Amino acid sequence: KMEEFLNLAQLKTSLKEAILLDYYTAGFWWAKEMNFSLIQLSGFMDLLNFALENLSSKHMSLGDNLKELERAMAGIGKTESEERGDLNLFSIEQAKAIIDYLVTSLFKHYKAYEYLFHGRREEPVISNE
Repeated sequence: KMEEFLNLAQLKTSLKEAILLDYYTAGFWWAKEMNFSLIQLSGFMDLLNFALENLSSKHMSLGDNLKELERAMAGIGKTESEERGDLNLFSIEQAKAIIDYLVTSLFKHYKAYEYLFHGRREEPVISNE
């Protein structure tokens, strides 16, 4: 279902799509194990997407992405969550767990994700061998 939701058309042949599917699926199951409500689950998935979009589309450095996450979590500045008025979705303990999860799942592997989105790849050479 996650594959369909993310509209991954080349999952069997694209390492990038396989990694994205793993990233979002692992995050979804972690949030389910945390017993998040549906609204919290949606907010958490938004945060996962927010951090990944900052890296992939906005080319943010690790430090800038961490600052943006801090602003989003604290409700500083205009964020989509603030506009919807749902900044208090998570308790302090849940917010700390979310930050720990993002550090472990994304930020510790930031260079690898940067390479995934922005690294130059060689075209594969296919031969009879």
